[in-house]
Amino acid sequence: MPTGPYAGRVVLVTGASRGIGAAVCAALTERGATVLAAGRDTAALARVPSASTLATDVADPAAADLLVGTALGRYGRLDAVVASAGLGWAGDFAAMDPAKITELVDVNLRAPILLARAALPALTRPGGALVFLTSIAGLVGVPGETVYSVTKAGLETFAELLREEAPGITVATVAPGAVRTGFFDTRGVPYERAFPRPIPPETVAAAVLAALAGGPARQVRPRWLALPARLSATAPRTYRALARRFS
Repeated sequence: MPTGPYAGRVVLVTGASRGIGAAVCAALTERGATVLAAGRDTAALARVPSASTLATDVADPAAADLLVGTALGRYGRLDAVVASAGLGWAGDFAAMDPAKITELVDVNLRAPILLARAALPALTRPGGALVFLTSIAGLVGVPGETVYSVTKAGLETFAELLREEAPGITVATVAPGAVRTGFFDTRGVPYERAFPRPIPPETVAAAVLAALAGGPARQVRPRWLALPARLSATAPRTYRALARRFS
């Protein structure tokens, strides 16, 4: 029987249909956690190894209460939430459809905020944790992905402040760079850079599990991307000059 910091914990994972969310579900289930996997794609959810699934769209403002209520109704408790659902978009901001702007803000920022609010009362037990999937784009800002960068930066700020307001709960972020998933197939522009190479979703999932176990409040993957993130925060003009030169 699996033992360790995840065994027996009830964990809600959004964006679980594929990519990072599916990898998190697999890793948690393997280690004995009870996982409620939530996502929009019912067929894809059926292939995710988990105790149960729930097809829902986090862009719906009512989804947060539905997700938390379902977890409590099925298991009588909720120990952790991994907010992995997210959308990307790349291109000229001036040409961006207003509906797409709204969709990114709803899915990437409003949804995890509402989910955190709905889940907080249940997470006050020992070991309660909230982990948000952000992005390196939220730490450094990426021209051409302006709205996406802003939503992820907002989520980083939200997590930082919530950590102060809810000191009894683990609140952490995992900020990956390029990940080998279908994300780039749906954002409108394929990933064609030779460097940095996309990392496997399992690498990000491992960071999520470390966060759930009380690891660092912010983890960047691959780890070396923490250096440009620090440079962007401490010397933004220098970072921008270097980014323009080497991008």
